[in-house]
Amino acid sequence: MELAAQKEGWSLTEMAQNVARDIHDGAYVNLGIGMPEMVAGFIPEGREVIYHTENGLLGMGAVAASGSEDPELVNAGKKYVTAIPGAAYFHHADSFAMIRGGHIDICVLGAYQVSQEGDLANWSTGNPEDIPAVGGAMDLVAGVPSVFVITKHCTKSGEAKIVKECNYPLTGKKVVSRIYTDLAIIDVQNEKLFVREMAPGVTFESLQQQTGAEIHLIQEMEGHDKKE
Repeated sequence: MELAAQKEGWSLTEMAQNVARDIHDGAYVNLGIGMPEMVAGFIPEGREVIYHTENGLLGMGAVAASGSEDPELVNAGKKYVTAIPGAAYFHHADSFAMIRGGHIDICVLGAYQVSQEGDLANWSTGNPEDIPAVGGAMDLVAGVPSVFVITKHCTKSGEAKIVKECNYPLTGKKVVSRIYTDLAIIDVQNEKLFVREMAPGVTFESLQQQTGAEIHLIQEMEGHDKKE
């Protein structure tokens, strides 16, 4: 009996673990809706991370257990959550003042496309049926110094999501710091893409074929920095 071939790349859980590993101790973090929310479950033991949600809570805890939901305690994705000891509640406007003032260290967002220069498109594909608003992501990418993107490397139809230039409406220009996909972890530096790590079984050649922009090895970035 023939064994089924192992699927290439990291699972969603492993992708979330990769992001969590790179969030430093004491960081104030905003997690986007969907896949980014998984990251909270994998912060390494002994590391403290304070979660912010733009609807007015700093110190967001885990998702509320079934039967113990508080209808007045939800995150930006309208999920019932909990609050940690010392959590603070505030007006929506104050929440965005924190974001715009640079007081949040890291945000983790999903994406439809990321360009080689770090442009992000994550709110619309241009479909008339899409929600016609960019939402808080526009403020997050403008005010948060480190923007991590977690996304599948390609669409379900096999189209590259990391591209030379985004053709979907932009959330922000030159804002993405690092991209986490099922195939690789890629840094955006000096308007170029540098591969920090590849998933087991993924080759550089295979990764380049599935990427819509030129990629470079991380050693090339280090060499460039030394020249500078």
